[in-house]
Amino acid sequence: MDAARDPELETRIRQALLPRAAARETVPYEALAREIGVQPPHRIHRLTLALEAMTRDDVAFGRPPLAALAVSKGEGGVPGRGFFQLLRDLGLHDGPDRGDAARARHERLLAEVAAYWGDA
Repeated sequence: MDAARDPELETRIRQALLPRAAARETVPYEALAREIGVQPPHRIHRLTLALEAMTRDDVAFGRPPLAALAVSKGEGGVPGRGFFQLLRDLGLHDGPDRGDAARARHERLLAEVAAYWGDA
């Protein structure tokens, strides 16, 4: 396991996101951090590191990334640019990090998340 990982935080994130999966309900990073009690300083940074680790795990196990439900308030309801860069690194996205193509990819991921995780 990566020494920088926080399995307890990842568990809290999953517990918060799973009930949202079937409805394709997204949640802004800041709201998610508050909901699960991530305290400053650097709470969004710690949250996004955990979301990245979860995404890597989900993809490694052939699951759609539950982290797709966490979005950037400033990006208009899609995850931040780093999410799309990670998807590119994992071979799951070949488009831009912003704009219509990123939004369309996110919509497809939300459908996959709902189908896979919706009954979890």
